[in-house]
Amino acid sequence: MEIVLRRYGNSTVAVLPPAVLRDLGIAAGQAMTLATTPDGEIMLTRKMRHTLAEMIAQCDLKAAPPADMVLWEAARPAGQEVW
Repeated sequence: MEIVLRRYGNSTVAVLPPAVLRDLGIAAGQAMTLATTPDGEIMLTRKMRHTLAEMIAQCDLKAAPPADMVLWEAARPAGQEVW
């Protein structure tokens, strides 16, 4: 499918036909992420919104904590901290 780039104020826009929007399951106003490849291809993907529960589900709860956190947990009070 061929599309034509158009001026819209100081921007250039690509107009997507309604059938393409319907096939992709996207609509006007939806947040998207745009990236380009070294060979000049454009990749347009839906911006994903994750819930806290989804992000925690991806964590390995048995993994060792980062080294800097181990140091932080072992640190002694240096001032008026309440432990």
